[in-house]
Amino acid sequence: MCGLKKKSKEEACCMEKLTKFVTMIDGWVWGIPLIALILLCGIWLTMRLRGLQLRHLGKALKFMVKNEESGEGEVTSFGALCTALSATIGTGNIVGVATAIAAGGPGALLWMEVAALFGMATKYSEGFLAIKYRTVDKNGHYLGGPFYYIENGMGSRWKWLAKLFALFGMLAGLLGIGTITQINGITSAANNFFDPDKSGIAFTLFEQDYTWTTVIMGLLITACAALVIIGGLKRISQISQIVVPFMAVAYVLCCLILMVCNAKAIPAAVVEIVRSAFGMDAVAGGALGAMMVAMQKGIARGIFSNEAGLGSAPIAAAAAKTKEPVRQGLVTMTGTFIDTIVICTMTGLAIVVSGAWQNPELEGVEITDAAFQHGLPFPGQVSSFILMACLVFFAFTTILGWSYYSERCLTYLRGKSSHALTLSYRWLYIVAVFIGPYLTVEAVWDTADIFNGLMAFPNVIALIVLSGVVAQETKQYFKEKRHLL
Repeated sequence: MCGLKKKSKEEACCMEKLTKFVTMIDGWVWGIPLIALILLCGIWLTMRLRGLQLRHLGKALKFMVKNEESGEGEVTSFGALCTALSATIGTGNIVGVATAIAAGGPGALLWMEVAALFGMATKYSEGFLAIKYRTVDKNGHYLGGPFYYIENGMGSRWKWLAKLFALFGMLAGLLGIGTITQINGITSAANNFFDPDKSGIAFTLFEQDYTWTTVIMGLLITACAALVIIGGLKRISQISQIVVPFMAVAYVLCCLILMVCNAKAIPAAVVEIVRSAFGMDAVAGGALGAMMVAMQKGIARGIFSNEAGLGSAPIAAAAAKTKEPVRQGLVTMTGTFIDTIVICTMTGLAIVVSGAWQNPELEGVEITDAAFQHGLPFPGQVSSFILMACLVFFAFTTILGWSYYSERCLTYLRGKSSHALTLSYRWLYIVAVFIGPYLTVEAVWDTADIFNGLMAFPNVIALIVLSGVVAQETKQYFKEKRHLL
């Protein structure tokens, strides 16, 4: 018995050291250089496109629901957007916002919004380049994304950079944003609702207890994911077009109800967000440090949520039925607006208004759950169930979307498509979903951050290099008034 206890303690110590190491790497990747690179890229593209994300937002929202009649592709523009949104609207909108505010203070929300505003120009450019440089394989599949606009736009000598992006993208999907973080968020929300006291222990691993709720929900989501993922892009798109719009509207409606019920607290919450963003609440001499923490956490979680600059959305956009790169760029851009400007803002305000972020005993989804229980005019159990349902569906669709992204990354790395390899990878992806619930929260999110950051480097370099092409053809499109046709 003593031997088992000693072994268990050694395992726990190893896990603690691993978590610290992952956290250290995360700090290096998401340091000032990457934050500055992503922000400056968004600012640069905003300048070159003359604030397109503000001037043409209305037109973009119109194109979002009006598919192009004569376009070529595999899925409709709306279907491609829903596939992209399925991958972006997930735990980042509920758990990620809470994690950012808990670590960086309410000011992290403001930096998420700043990153999203400039990120809309970034997302537009990604969607534009995805269509302009996409290819069609021998099976009639439309292929595109950063690896193709790096290779075809920047030249074959940059193919190594495209390969690097594909490698990081595959790992991000398999080990980070696409699998582990999503299923971890789902099981945490389910535990919070069905077994908040964690009384139904199924087993213990690395001195961490796991409940029957975690086991059952993990198996259920894994099985449902398998049924969809094995069907490929068209099945993912079909499911996303149904689930994503419905759940997004339902979640925003709940947040609006919360805002109305706590309207008097909103002005104070906004002041708190602004003060925290610039370190005004910090003690003398610590303002800059507090501001940098808020900026780092806000931008990192913002990128995690809307994926602007990561290069994931253009992989889905490339399959859209369209002949106009500008039009699809505008549609792709709306993804960041819906994801961060609308949904993340709602979540952040709910958390700050309720004061749930100030409780040090809460982490992850527990913070958002406390906000919903405090702010909604429903019994606590009803509020918790609403949040759990939203998170489950959001995270589930993210699992689906990223399975397609990472699969396309693998195909590019190999150089050609293979049915056997594709099928094997889909099952490997499903296995990653299966083991996701049994990893620690801190290590999970830090690992996801690392792969996200590594993806961003090659993609942002390509966006800056090809910004002239984007700006010139966009200007020509509106000059010829092709948007009126």
